[in-house]
Amino acid sequence: MSGIVKKEEGRTAKRVLLSVAYDGTNYCGWQVQKNGETIESVLNRTLSSLFGTEITVIGASRTDSGVHALGNVAVFDTDARMPAEKIAYALNSRLPEDIRIQRSFEVPSDFHPRKTPCIKTYEYRILNREFELPSERLNSYFFRRKLDVGQMQAACPYFLGEHDFKSFCSIHTQAESTVRTIYSLEAAEQEISGQGRLICIRVTGNGFLYNMVRILAGTLIQVGLGTYAPEDMKTMLEACDRQAAGPTAPAKGLTLIGMRYPELAGQIDDPDHILT
Repeated sequence: MSGIVKKEEGRTAKRVLLSVAYDGTNYCGWQVQKNGETIESVLNRTLSSLFGTEITVIGASRTDSGVHALGNVAVFDTDARMPAEKIAYALNSRLPEDIRIQRSFEVPSDFHPRKTPCIKTYEYRILNREFELPSERLNSYFFRRKLDVGQMQAACPYFLGEHDFKSFCSIHTQAESTVRTIYSLEAAEQEISGQGRLICIRVTGNGFLYNMVRILAGTLIQVGLGTYAPEDMKTMLEACDRQAAGPTAPAKGLTLIGMRYPELAGQIDDPDHILT
């Protein structure tokens, strides 16, 4: 398993969890790849330099190029004497300013962030106004045409519960099953400077397929335009056909807000373990 390091004699290896926040604008996603810098490659390089041995993290969510996070999760093993909770401070002094560790702490040695049941929350931000705002350019999708947020909200309940989301995932998905459970989904708005709105689509579920949240967002945008009626969501889900749903919204509007691992409840200070 990647993330394992060889024990030095007389030392016991520990597994450390990192809650990682990052601006994904300048990265080719999370996962290490040959064609550019990624969040994972920066973490591997920084950890290896810090501890003087090769370390490879195991990430929880392999976010795409341009996607952001407030609380993605990674683990690694080390036999270093440094207390787990101090590693965040050591890393943050070495990482680039667009990546920051929010917490670091020890977890059970068999904890795996992708194989352990968890609850994920994502948010998709839409800047809905006449002109762009420079301060929002990196983490929201600018959309000039006025959206009917009431209609978007009316479409949300159709996605709640367990469904086959094949219509709402990329045709390139490698998932064995396209069935997922959505616990909450809402579209809310807030005024910006008295002109225009920031619309936030927030969704929580037990897992998400490749591009699923961005396709949900793209579909809800079309509902807001009147292209689809809220009740059309039922037909889209039943079709199990990517062509039945709306377009994939741009990556830069998407942020992984956090992840909750019920299995860790009671083993750390935060009983709910929401890593944000």
